[in-house]
Amino acid sequence: MPGARDRAAVTSEADVSAAPQQERAVMEEEEVVVVVEEVAARRPAPAEEGMSASGDEDDNSREGVGGGSLFYVNRSGIPLDKSTWERMWSHVARVHPGGKEMVRSIRQCTELPKKQLSLLLTSSPHWSACVVDRTVADRLAAVNSVPVPSLPTLLPAVAMLDRLKAIQKYMMDLQYNHTGTQFFEIRKNRPIAGLMDLARDMVREALPIKCLEAVILAIYLTNGLPGVERFPLSFRTRFGGSAFRHVVLGVCVGGRYGALGLSRRPELMFKAATHAGLAPLVADFRQAYSSYRHAVTRLKVGLYVPHDPRSFQQVEWRHLVVDVSRLSGEELRRDLDKHARDMKVLKGVTLPVSPGKERRKSVASTSSTSSPHRAPCGSPQRRASRVEKLPLAAEKKPEPNFLMEEGYKIRV
Repeated sequence: MPGARDRAAVTSEADVSAAPQQERAVMEEEEVVVVVEEVAARRPAPAEEGMSASGDEDDNSREGVGGGSLFYVNRSGIPLDKSTWERMWSHVARVHPGGKEMVRSIRQCTELPKKQLSLLLTSSPHWSACVVDRTVADRLAAVNSVPVPSLPTLLPAVAMLDRLKAIQKYMMDLQYNHTGTQFFEIRKNRPIAGLMDLARDMVREALPIKCLEAVILAIYLTNGLPGVERFPLSFRTRFGGSAFRHVVLGVCVGGRYGALGLSRRPELMFKAATHAGLAPLVADFRQAYSSYRHAVTRLKVGLYVPHDPRSFQQVEWRHLVVDVSRLSGEELRRDLDKHARDMKVLKGVTLPVSPGKERRKSVASTSSTSSPHRAPCGSPQRRASRVEKLPLAAEKKPEPNFLMEEGYKIRV
């Protein structure tokens, strides 16, 4: 804490006799801060509703029970600030088998490819404030840059299944993010226009991504593809007493279902759009999970995502929530088939969105702190009914008067 040291220095100049006491106070304060930072380093950023740690539903990110392997979220944007940068490296040193030696070998290497760290410098005009040491930046400037994956060329003459494969290949070329820190903060309650701006940042920075980031990027890359409908598909599984979450982007092309996404496991991301229905697609994912000894306990299916990148509508992430462990195979198939029909019926329909956690908390606090002598206001439905019961004479507009002052009617 530089501020604490400055205050101690000023005190020592003013009163030399009180310097030892001030120094001890500063040291105790710094020790408390260090303990707090160490505890915060072990605890990832606060999660949004239904997430592990950051709004991402990753296939290997666990809930906050049982000591699961959570991940951090970069909330400072690109370039990363100093605390996020150092926290990422400390987390890698803690979980990687190589430990601090591996981290030291990378950070002190003189032949690192330029693209790995230069993106954190060149993406902002104030690159000098970046965390990367100036000596490291100077060494990187003399090295050839790493080739950045190019966006797929989706020509109209190319078959739709081949276009989806090209989009999946582009996301796989970005690679999965194994650092334990998600570089882009995804808030699910943001409108589609804001999420598409975030997807453009992913394309520009070309950094590794996690599964929720891959869903947003897949929505961006499939915008405008004729005959392609997109919907979020989330899984919750259990293995070894811990819960795991994963999300992909389901696609429907000509009545055939598939999926786009990114995962550590190749069987849990891309699915060709060849499945006859939504139920066979889910069965394919369940079989892939069973090969890794994971049991799917809950399934969430959203609605079709609009193709308008400037839409202020929010993505419907979980229109259908199914407790798979309590349903038979026939009941699950029936629910999924019904939801597939509902997605077609509700296409283009804007549904009311429930307020977020922060909004609900603010409303609850406002209602709790209101005056006890104030009578509660009626419900919106009751107020609307009162308006409808107003006398028609008050709402009736006066008829136009065609009589002039002289008393005769104008002939038209």
